[in-house]
Amino acid sequence: MKFGFDIDDTLINLREHAFHLYNKKLKQTVGIDVFQNISSVEIHEAFGISDDEGKEMWNSSLEEIYYTSCPIFPGAVEALHTLTRAGHEVYYITARPKEHGERTKAWMQQQGFPVDDSRFFYGMQDEEKLDIINQLELDYYIDDKPVVLETLRNSTTKVYVKDQSYNRHLQDIPRVVDWTTFVKSILNKNK
Repeated sequence: MKFGFDIDDTLINLREHAFHLYNKKLKQTVGIDVFQNISSVEIHEAFGISDDEGKEMWNSSLEEIYYTSCPIFPGAVEALHTLTRAGHEVYYITARPKEHGERTKAWMQQQGFPVDDSRFFYGMQDEEKLDIINQLELDYYIDDKPVVLETLRNSTTKVYVKDQSYNRHLQDIPRVVDWTTFVKSILNKNK
C-alpha cells in the first residue's frame, strides 16, 4: 500500500516548537494551556500580535523553527519504519517552500525517518496537495490542516487527521492521536 504523510504538525510538533520560540523571542510567558486551545493554525494571536506582525515573525523565524530542536511526535519515526519494513511505500507531501525542500528532506533523514528521494514532495500550496495525492494514487493520507483535508473528502484515498486543537471540528474524519496505535490498527485491518 501507499501511505502519504504531511510533515509539520503531523509527524513533527512544529507549532508547539514555534510557540516556545515565540515566547523566548518576545520575552513573554504565554502558557502551554493557551497553545493547546488555539483554534487556528496560526499561533501569533496568543502573543497579542497582528496578522501582519505574525506573518513577519513566522517568516523571519523559519530557520530556527524548521531546523533546530523541533520535537518529533512520539512513535512517528518508528511507525513509518514499521510500514516500510512491512513492504509499504511511504511518501512525504509538505507545503514547505521550495527553498526549504532539500534541506527538510536531509533534516528528516537525520531524525531517522525512512526517506526515499523519489517519494519526497514539497513546494506546493496546501490546496495543491490533492493533485500529488491523486497522481500517486495513495491508499492513505494523513495531514493536520482542515483546508487540505476538506479538499480530499471525495478522493478515493483514505484520509486521517492528525489530532490538533484547530481541527477538532472535523468529526467525520478518523483521527491519529497516537502513531503506534494508528499503525497497528492499519496493519491489522489490512492483513
